Amino acid sequence: MLPRRISLKLCCALSLSIMPLGVLAQSKPPAPEDKVLKVFLKTDDRSNPQRLVAEWDLASLKKLPQKTFTTHTPWFKEPVTFTGPLVRDVLANAQLKGKMLEAVALDDYKSKIPFSDVMNFDAILAHSINGAQLTAKNKGPLFIVYPYDSKKELQAVVYYQRSVWQLKALIVE
Repeated sequence: MLPRRISLKLCCALSLSIMPLGVLAQSKPPAPEDKVLKVFLKTDDRSNPQRLVAEWDLASLKKLPQKTFTTHTPWFKEPVTFTGPLVRDVLANAQLKGKMLEAVALDDYKSKIPFSDVMNFDAILAHSINGAQLTAKNKGPLFIVYPYDSKKELQAVVYYQRSVWQLKALIVE
């Protein structure tokens, strides 16, 4: 099986043409009370390597301060407007700090994100795109998005690879 993100072009082509069956079943927008994000703390306990610290439903995420920005992305032809809470606000609300985050998607794709990214850049957990709620069919229910147009350094493959769509969990290390 090929890795989820072989290259940006192949990745985008694959995401438009191949969708896991479990993801298709989740193509309707989540209800406000549906749990859309789990946050875990990595532990040294071999029998329980991750401890669930927080679960978020869409309504709770929307109660946090929201950030909206418009940016170019490699996944859309035109600039797109994203809305969601800052990743750092979600982690602060769960009283979590660390050195690394592991973002996990619905299809179990994983990406490591340095904790410094969420502290230094306004990366958000986007729940809306151009004013419409994200679904699994259009990269939701959550999508880690950086404000790529705000800094030239964010317009790089490394940040695009850290931009996990169909996000279901964060693991703090």
